[in-house]
Amino acid sequence: MHIVDSHVHWVPKRVFELLSSKRNSHLGPNATPKTWERPEGGAVFNNDDIWFDLDVQFAHMDKLGHRVDLVGWVGPRITHFSDLPPDEGRDVATAWNEEMASAQRKYPGRFWGSAAIPLTDTRIAIEVLDHAAKLGLVGANIPHVVGNNGRIDAEQLEPFYDRAEELGMPLFVHPADAVFQNILDGYDGALQVTFGRIFAVSVGALRLVLSGIMARHPQLKVYVSHTAGAVPYQSARLDKNGKGAKLPLPPSSYLKRMHTDTVTPFAAGMKFAIEYFGVDHVMYASDFPCWDPAEALRLLEDVGLSDVDMAKILSGNAKRILNLRDPSKQGEQAPAGAPEPACV
Repeated sequence: MHIVDSHVHWVPKRVFELLSSKRNSHLGPNATPKTWERPEGGAVFNNDDIWFDLDVQFAHMDKLGHRVDLVGWVGPRITHFSDLPPDEGRDVATAWNEEMASAQRKYPGRFWGSAAIPLTDTRIAIEVLDHAAKLGLVGANIPHVVGNNGRIDAEQLEPFYDRAEELGMPLFVHPADAVFQNILDGYDGALQVTFGRIFAVSVGALRLVLSGIMARHPQLKVYVSHTAGAVPYQSARLDKNGKGAKLPLPPSSYLKRMHTDTVTPFAAGMKFAIEYFGVDHVMYASDFPCWDPAEALRLLEDVGLSDVDMAKILSGNAKRILNLRDPSKQGEQAPAGAPEPACV
């Protein structure tokens, strides 16, 4: 069986070392050469080979007994690129993107990279996005918040969304440990990791909808991680109370244009996401190394999909939505279209 895991986390070590070299001013007080934390606190990431070494990741996937191709995301670290001054954010994000492109060339057809984008300066964001497209990356990551206060639906970012739509570059919305960690502290990170990140990704999706960005950009591809957080489960409430946004259509109609994954340790949650968004809008993902791919696959099997729908979820949708092609043939063409807490 051929599987595309559409949401995994690989950290290019060179980029981690670049950020670590700036740790006195840009990483948290608990950061060390092997850990990563924001200055304002939040999750402390203890990095080892399972994060840094793609060969180790592939070896782990091979234990499943299937061919598993990987799509690499930035993950909760995404806000770091906007924490930096704009020029530094551009340089570190560009380094990340070049490492992702290098991995695509090293593992053609087996690994697909996505871009880091600093959002504090719109001109720089577009510059980095254009470069990522030329590198052949299959998507661009955006957090739910820019730094601690900036909004991803800010008016000045409209040209960035214009350009993403023009390029056909999917935007990957992932939660970051910002804003909510200040009120969800304690319990060794349990409250923040359990619900803080779900709140965060929900806010990211809602800002893109209620701001009218989705309405103004009908061809914009948006992939919201973690079964799109809590938003699908409150869809009727969104339509009931979202009239203040003055959108042409009910807010849920724009939400359902988005894509999501199967990252939830709950088969009923996977099933609802598939029913809500439609089977053509959902992609299999394990959130590895934050979750066990064997468990992710087992729970997906418990959903009870037909063979046709299972094939779509496991690989077909990712190939189509992310326009996955052999990166060795892409060249310079833009794509068409504390202990470490768990990431789930």
